[in-house]
Amino acid sequence: MFNLKGSIVALVTPMEANGDISWETLNNLIDWHIDSGTKGIVIVGTTGESATVDVSEHVQLIERAVQHSDGRIEIIAGTGANSTKEALFLTESAKKAGASAALLVTPYYNRPTQKGLLEHYKLIANEVDLAQILYNVPSRTACDLLPETVSELSKEKNIVGLKEASPDPGRLEELKTSLSDDNFLLYSGDDLTACSFMLQGGHGTISVTANIVPDKISRISELALKKDISASDLDKDLEKLHENLFIESSPIPVKWALNKMGRIPEGIRLPLSHLDEAHHAELNEILLELNLLD
Repeated sequence: MFNLKGSIVALVTPMEANGDISWETLNNLIDWHIDSGTKGIVIVGTTGESATVDVSEHVQLIERAVQHSDGRIEIIAGTGANSTKEALFLTESAKKAGASAALLVTPYYNRPTQKGLLEHYKLIANEVDLAQILYNVPSRTACDLLPETVSELSKEKNIVGLKEASPDPGRLEELKTSLSDDNFLLYSGDDLTACSFMLQGGHGTISVTANIVPDKISRISELALKKDISASDLDKDLEKLHENLFIESSPIPVKWALNKMGRIPEGIRLPLSHLDEAHHAELNEILLELNLLD
């Protein structure tokens, strides 16, 4: 049974300057996260530029991550789409590749009703025998997966959790109140509030910041899951980093920072562009303060 808790990185997809996927760099990132205590990797999720890779690349990214990790870390495949048919295909591909679970963002742009969301997720859960995590990020999808809908979906055998990135500070309590299954996994999708989310009963974080400081996010998560409030002190040191990794649309800032750290090449795919020079100095200063630059 899938029961992953703690720090899960929403991994970037490393690319060369011309936009080609850098497979060797991907392997190096996976090894780094394993060594740093990260508990799981979301491959080709929204931070992994799922919107700019084609379907064959998407499947290949899942396959390569599973092959290279070789059972050393849980691999969660981003398989969401705004077409149910495409999301179903990607989730089937993730199962064939040997992923531990799939992460399915709510269908974006077409703004389905709650009934449509129920039917979308139930169809995929019934068709593919793989652990599936719902992903709610209304600020980017124009679609809000409501707690009562999550509660109904939690009854499906293969739907095991939710990544919640709603800006509503009371959403976690609403979810906990509406859910009848204590084993249903609740992950934060917001780095600024992830520590608080875990201290208040969440099970982990699917984190962009973990791309930059995987060891620190891992430690904060371990402490927060034990309800140790010292996690908040450690997290406060990362507050400026959390904020600045979203100064432009993710993954623009995080890829810029990783490139400055020498972890990835400079590539990013249009319509995403390189971080505006107006933000370079501040983000560079934060990396220096955290001793992340040579």
